[in-house]
Amino acid sequence: MALRHQLVEAPPERLWAVLADPGLYGRWVVGPTGSRPVDGDWPDPGARLEYTVRLGPFSGSGVTTVRAADPGRLLELEADSGRLGTARIAIELRPWGEHTLVIVDEHPLRGPGGALHSAPLDTLLHVRNRRMLRRLAELVEERPHTGVRSAAAPAGGGGP
Repeated sequence: MALRHQLVEAPPERLWAVLADPGLYGRWVVGPTGSRPVDGDWPDPGARLEYTVRLGPFSGSGVTTVRAADPGRLLELEADSGRLGTARIAIELRPWGEHTLVIVDEHPLRGPGGALHSAPLDTLLHVRNRRMLRRLAELVEERPHTGVRSAAAPAGGGGP
């Protein structure tokens, strides 16, 4: 099980504002670049982002679909990387005093990742998710404290 957590020095609504902005997806998620909304209003359930993944001279495309969203608390995604398969990523936000405990739980679902799910694969997911959480924290903590949508505000917003 690839379960990671990080304490972020910001309230849940500031984290949600970053998670709810499709234009920021490629800045906190490790791997994707050039993301763009293709369906729905991110992060409403059913909304999808398309992106490119580059690894050295190789590149491929992927799609992430919102499977569940509870603004300010939970975002569940399904990442589809084509031939590599799909994965479920749950991001939970828990108030922790004036800060937020962010918990990421990622599991391969289908394709080679799901079929070959093992301790070594979980180790790679831990490394990736540790970096992702650090990037998310840095992005949230560097954003101004004003003008941020609250958890009760409509989702969606400034994508490319």
